[in-house]
Amino acid sequence: MANLVFGAGIWAFGRIVDRYATDGYGPERSTRAMLELAAQVDGLDHLDINHPFDEPDLSAASVAALLDGLGLRARAVTPHLYTREFTRGAFTNPDPAVRRAARDRVHAAVGVAAELGAGYVKFWPGQDGFDMPGQADYARLWELTVDAIRELATAHPETQFAIEYKPKEPRVRITLGNAATTLLAIQDAGVDNVGIVLDFGHSLMAGETPAEALQLVHRQGRLVSAELNDNWRGWDDDLPVASVHLFETLEFLLALRRVGWDQPVLLDQFPFREDPVAALSHSIETIRRLDAACERIDVDALRDAQERQDAIAAQKLLWAAVG
Repeated sequence: MANLVFGAGIWAFGRIVDRYATDGYGPERSTRAMLELAAQVDGLDHLDINHPFDEPDLSAASVAALLDGLGLRARAVTPHLYTREFTRGAFTNPDPAVRRAARDRVHAAVGVAAELGAGYVKFWPGQDGFDMPGQADYARLWELTVDAIRELATAHPETQFAIEYKPKEPRVRITLGNAATTLLAIQDAGVDNVGIVLDFGHSLMAGETPAEALQLVHRQGRLVSAELNDNWRGWDDDLPVASVHLFETLEFLLALRRVGWDQPVLLDQFPFREDPVAALSHSIETIRRLDAACERIDVDALRDAQERQDAIAAQKLLWAAVG
């Protein structure tokens, strides 16, 4: 793709925790420190920024000034809908007051996104779902999810929203767990300004073929953002790009070319034990190498092989490009 542009989630540069190392990996960093690290990654221009900010006295205006001073831009704002206060759900919480607090958090994020010039506000309702059989009324979870999407999108018709689906974590089963289910929820909501963030790793976890899911979402006119990383399919490892699934990543980049993607490609990585600048720089270098490999693929020959469903011919073309 010509003029590849890259972004990342700001969380890649902060302290990362898991359920064993609850005090986190790496030093605790301020927003300014995280932004300064992001600016050190060659080719990284955009950031997905969480809200509320980690520092309570930090304003959207001051974050905008920091971004500008470092030559960075906000690609998205992601409100915290998956944190401890939403243990039993954000949009689907049994308590109406908590559901309202979740929606208020999104309303606030819309204002921040406007001030930062971000392209979209992201829904990642990771606590909306269930953990055990019999725990939840599935129809009620669906109703509450769709109602929240509809209400928020209707309240802010000029704002682009995007849902990042994921099958599990933190909830054992997340309601919006795959591409098809998320498309159906958006259809039920009946709104035009909600789309999907296609996260490569989440698609792997969901048992999808990421390139196929991306083209399905694009076909429905709902592709808002594309994120790259990698995992072993069983968990959201958020590893560097193509560290496990080389050919699936290559196929994903080919799919982006096919749909005419010209927006930033975002990195959603959690470098638990690696230097974040080195880890994200490596991913950008990998994407550039694989993009160069895409240039070497005889697309007509590949499509001819696909028309014949000639798996070996297709594999030879891919191997020739990366060999």
